[in-house]
Amino acid sequence: MEHSYGFLAILPPIIAIIVAIRTKQVYLSLLLGIFFGFLIIEDWNIWNSLLSTIESMVTVFKSAGNTRTIMFSALVGALILLVQKSGGVDGFVILMDKLLEKIEHKSIGTRQKLVQILAWMVGILVFVETSISSLTVGTIFRPVFDKLKIPREKLAYIADSSSAPTSILIPLNAWGVFIMGLLMAQGFNQPINVLLKSMIYNFYPIFALLLVPFLILTGIDFGPMLKAEQRTKKTGKLMNDNAKPMVSKELTEAKPASGIRLRAFNMIIPILTMVLMMPIMLSITGRLKGNTLIKALHKEDNFFNHFIYSMINGDGSKSVLTAVIVAILIAAIMYRAQNIFKTNQLVDLILKGISELIPLALLMLLAFSISSVAKQLHIGEYIAQVTESWLSPGFLPFLIFIISGFIAFSTGTSWGTFGIMIPIAVPMAQSMGADVYMTIAAVLGGGVFGDHSSPISDTTIISSMASASDHIDHVKTQLPYALAAGSIAALFYLIIGLTT
Repeated sequence: MEHSYGFLAILPPIIAIIVAIRTKQVYLSLLLGIFFGFLIIEDWNIWNSLLSTIESMVTVFKSAGNTRTIMFSALVGALILLVQKSGGVDGFVILMDKLLEKIEHKSIGTRQKLVQILAWMVGILVFVETSISSLTVGTIFRPVFDKLKIPREKLAYIADSSSAPTSILIPLNAWGVFIMGLLMAQGFNQPINVLLKSMIYNFYPIFALLLVPFLILTGIDFGPMLKAEQRTKKTGKLMNDNAKPMVSKELTEAKPASGIRLRAFNMIIPILTMVLMMPIMLSITGRLKGNTLIKALHKEDNFFNHFIYSMINGDGSKSVLTAVIVAILIAAIMYRAQNIFKTNQLVDLILKGISELIPLALLMLLAFSISSVAKQLHIGEYIAQVTESWLSPGFLPFLIFIISGFIAFSTGTSWGTFGIMIPIAVPMAQSMGADVYMTIAAVLGGGVFGDHSSPISDTTIISSMASASDHIDHVKTQLPYALAAGSIAALFYLIIGLTT
């Protein structure tokens, strides 16, 4: 480690999280966290810290992946506004109404449960990328949830809880290739076999995923989510009075152009295009890489294997950006062909939609910046070093899960946590005689747990945006559920680790 900042290293992200939750001023809290981080790095020189804070937001764009993600965050606004104005959203609501008419004799509660289960299933099916999964669930089901008087916080929770947990359990995506690359660096010649063997111990994603239908079907809610459900049931309000949704009313309440037919396919086709383009682009970008990992995975020379192995080796940020751009182009062509909009109107709507989500792009910029500060402070290395001396084989998976969760929560990134902890945890497990597969699973599950709970996580932010929910309200209502699943997962690691 180049420089150890000790306990001070973990303060900036913690300060940002506490300020965000207490004040609901997410932008200000992130800026404070970034600035405080540079105060530590710059030996408490205020002027240098201010300059470094500004420069950190500039250097975010040095990463092509960061830039693509920020562009994606803004361009999503264009797609949302287009499908709203085209009548596609209203058409989809009408389609859902027809489906629900078949169970019209059932109670409103039954219809609410069916729609929530359907949203959860769609989130699982779109496992190729977490951002696309959250965006698809939020965009498609928000109008239906609103009509059935289901809180926005519940939609954000379903969108968030069916994205990352699914992507880590079905690793035929960029998640899989990243993890397998880390495992190859640890000397595993068959990383896919190691990853698959660890899956049975990846308790948090499993429990988080199963908790969603359990809560929906039983009607059991607790904590802030229970209050949200009671609020909507009593008053019909989808959000709290002081809520600040991540998406403006211009997007959520946009009315279709006058005199047009309300057709569901005007929303379904662009969204489906975006979803299908994701695996296609992952395969194309993965094929272009052709690195040692994909060569190691090739066992049979057939189209299916080439496609799958290329897809898991693909570039996630490039794929999501291309997917949303193609979806916008398809939508524009469709709407122009139907004479819904003229070309100049399409351009105006696209620019308007982008402008509506500039705040989200700014939020992503700040999240990337504070993540960079956390990396410079060596948070992960500090936590690992503090705990390494007193770990025992039986406790190792349990403690690795807790440590990974804390790192991911503090930094807002599960991938960064994987990159920090796998090189530390695997050698520790091997040298101590602990279960290597369970230890790897503890890193992966802990990373998803912390990321799932963190208000500075990009997937948490996108889930709030896609569901048009207040971001801090989403974090508050989801956190007890994440903690419940995380506590059960930690208990499993403790019991199995001590008894095997």
